[in-house]
Amino acid sequence: MNKLIFFCLLLSSVFLVSHTADDALIDGKAFAKHIQVLASDAFEGRKPFSVGETKTINYLKTEFEKLGLKPGNGKSYFQEVPMVDILSKPAGPLVMKGKSGEISLNYLTDFVAATRRVQDQVKVENSEMVFAGYGIVAPEYGWNDYAGLDVKGKTVLVLVNDPGIVDDNLFKGNTMTYYGRWTYKFEEAARQGAAGVLIIHDTGPASYGWSVVRSGWSKSKLYLQAADDNRSRAAMEGWITLESAKKLFQLAGIKPDVMHEASKKGFKPVPLGVTTSLTIDNETKKSTSHNVMAVLPGTTRANEYVVYTAHWDHLGKGEPINGDSIYNGAADDASGTAAVLEIATAFTKLKKKPARSIVFMVVTAEEQGLLGSEYYCTHPIFPLDKTVADINMDVLQPFGRTKDVIVVGKGQSDLDDYIEAAAKKQDRFTRGEPNPSGGWYFRSDHFNFAKVGVPSLYIENGVISRQHGEDWGKAQKEQFNLYRYHMPTDEYDGKWDLTGIVEDMKLLYEVGHRISNESTFPGWKKGSEFKAARDKMMK
Repeated sequence: MNKLIFFCLLLSSVFLVSHTADDALIDGKAFAKHIQVLASDAFEGRKPFSVGETKTINYLKTEFEKLGLKPGNGKSYFQEVPMVDILSKPAGPLVMKGKSGEISLNYLTDFVAATRRVQDQVKVENSEMVFAGYGIVAPEYGWNDYAGLDVKGKTVLVLVNDPGIVDDNLFKGNTMTYYGRWTYKFEEAARQGAAGVLIIHDTGPASYGWSVVRSGWSKSKLYLQAADDNRSRAAMEGWITLESAKKLFQLAGIKPDVMHEASKKGFKPVPLGVTTSLTIDNETKKSTSHNVMAVLPGTTRANEYVVYTAHWDHLGKGEPINGDSIYNGAADDASGTAAVLEIATAFTKLKKKPARSIVFMVVTAEEQGLLGSEYYCTHPIFPLDKTVADINMDVLQPFGRTKDVIVVGKGQSDLDDYIEAAAKKQDRFTRGEPNPSGGWYFRSDHFNFAKVGVPSLYIENGVISRQHGEDWGKAQKEQFNLYRYHMPTDEYDGKWDLTGIVEDMKLLYEVGHRISNESTFPGWKKGSEFKAARDKMMK
């Protein structure tokens, strides 16, 4: 019996040594060097169509070539993504007129607005305004804010998030559904025929401050090219501050309590008796950006694919803050891009190559609305029914090692079980995001893979610091969101503690390595809104 125990322990130690050896292929120093390059001022914030794009995609191509990885798109490492760059500038204030007077809202301070329409100028003139609650049509939840409402030619005013943020019994409670995302609200308003749509910003339900909205909308925006030049979209899309919304309700003679009433079942849209007008001048440029991809062919199941994704782009140059106009995007998402390169390096150094092919994909225009991954998922290079999983990396933060791993959208797919098993080997545990109302599952590139049915994994670094405790860890995340997220201050610092990021990279490497040597396909868990798409695909 003692001999048997000794033999089992010996086998276990051999496995652990082998596993540790694989882990050692993840190099924090190389990771840091990649970030230093990608987030340098020389790359100008990595905005698509800029000098920063050219430098970035060539850097990635060179690094993939150094690793001996094959081009991911035939003979090319690039997938062209046709987009249009639109710089929208309101010609004046946003004017709202009612029976008791009028108000003028100042651009950037009180409102932001743009248009997706590819034309020199759009005008919204004397457009009737309607408060349409959350601007949601969701039959599965018995909810329709547009029921019996004709908004053709009108401007709809809607709330951010969904009713679950107020009432746990509605939708998915505190976990935001896709109906709560601002992108959905613009889409739905267009389907309803609205001339304009304005979202009321509120920091809590939005999960970010007005400064994030302002910085994102103060510069040109990118959109995928469309055959109709986006004329099916509302002429005006934008946001107003909560304070401005309250002034608007006052002008309309309506109590601001109506915003709370909108979260109750049976809420009816409220005509405001107010008209709005705005002229938007455009500078447009059609061009092509690029996804960058490489592949490590599998040995025995080469026609099945495990995909690692991150986005290479950030915001480029924008409104100066404390004299700095370069939005370097070190954490967001030079960190994820560098992680893809490091994990790719680890796979290429394996003595025994994976059975399945591994695709390393760094996409464009995430910051513009997940455009690069959307284009790929609607124009896939590798068949979606043979794509086993997507493992996405976005905003890896340098706060050191943690006891926990945050799985964004926990409960969606079998990949939760894979990451939990890998975390246990590191003496860690997994949990869902602490602020599911923020809709983080819909805010990075894995979401486009999920929408077409591919099981997708996205983790965040935990908050229970092994060195400083949970309160300290939460404070670090909060400080990043308040003072560095989408700001010029998101820069690389040589004092960063990369130990936690290295540990997370090892986790994701472990998950991908395990899947790459299996014959089964992970699926969506019962109740996931993405399960039906996968089931249909796999028939």
